Amino acid sequence: MIKSPKNSLRYRVHQILETGTRDDVQSRICDFIIIAMILLNVLAYVFGSVDWIATQYKAQLYWFELFSIGFFTIEYLLRIWASVEDIPLRGLPHWKARLSFAMKPLQIIDLISILPFYLGAFIGADLRILRAMRLFRFFKIIRYSPAMQVVIKVFFKEGRALLGALMIMTALILISASGMNYLEGDVQPETFGNIPKAMWWSLATLTTVGFGDAVPVTGLGKIWSGLFMVFGLGMFALPIGILSTGFAQEINRRQFVINWNMVARVPLFNQLKATEVAEIMNLLHAQRFAQDLLIHKKGEIASAMYFIISGQVELDNGKERQELTTGDFFGEAGLLSKSEYQTTARAMSDCELLQLDQDDFEYLLRKNERMDNHIRQVSENRVASD
Repeated sequence: MIKSPKNSLRYRVHQILETGTRDDVQSRICDFIIIAMILLNVLAYVFGSVDWIATQYKAQLYWFELFSIGFFTIEYLLRIWASVEDIPLRGLPHWKARLSFAMKPLQIIDLISILPFYLGAFIGADLRILRAMRLFRFFKIIRYSPAMQVVIKVFFKEGRALLGALMIMTALILISASGMNYLEGDVQPETFGNIPKAMWWSLATLTTVGFGDAVPVTGLGKIWSGLFMVFGLGMFALPIGILSTGFAQEINRRQFVINWNMVARVPLFNQLKATEVAEIMNLLHAQRFAQDLLIHKKGEIASAMYFIISGQVELDNGKERQELTTGDFFGEAGLLSKSEYQTTARAMSDCELLQLDQDDFEYLLRKNERMDNHIRQVSENRVASD
């Protein structure tokens, strides 16, 4: 009997290592262990550079390094082995899928983090440059940090703009260094005797660091320096502006996708046009409620209705109880009658809800007759069943 892919060990390994959800306990435990190992390795490398620690705990650091190499090697091999279950790679020959997966940036980082040990074994010496490459293990944490992934994505996305800013700054350094070589070269030949020497002063000045080891002494040299100090304030701030804009755009894009996906889970909104969904997204507010937490109480003044994105909610009108789940909504009766909530709503599990306030509720019903009719029909059916 051939197992289906979703029941295979390889598929489960891929889920745990690559695509685990918040509800996947094994995946979360695995992530925690890997992150802990990454941080412990970085600490071991840093404190291992202290002479007395390296001497006193030499054996412990060595065995921990061996254990870490084995751990990260097994992790790397398991990721490569299970990569054929990755959705974009399905259908490819296994060797080709694994090769494509191994060439991804995160996998290259994983390889570099363990490679120094094996290279050192073959070369026969633990070279200092190879030991320093162990710091690449810290970059493995990128896989578990959405924030760092955003940073890298923004850098790649704004690469052309950053390259343009770098070219402008390079030009400023060359121009300012050439001017100082002409104005100060004869007076201070050791500092400004040629353009490469003057470029050190130029870099320190334009970045506003100003070490003070190279300063102009002539009047024209001081005027030239002041001019490029002003240029430096503007030009070296340019990359910061580019990255700030990129971060804002990426965060807005991600939030838009998240909100769109949440709205799309509500059956009531399935038939709406994209422009209508985009408008509704601005009216809804995401809320999270832990299990057993009270959402609203019967008799309270109705101020909002709720759409269930995930989880279960219990409605209790005092006579009977009703369970609602993903796609359902509640709280609309009080808004329609502009009075009190007719039921007590409590989270039966951890819930994600979309909250629609009263003013936005009335606006939405005025804008969409079909939604108005549907909400009123559901509300009337609930009242009739009571």
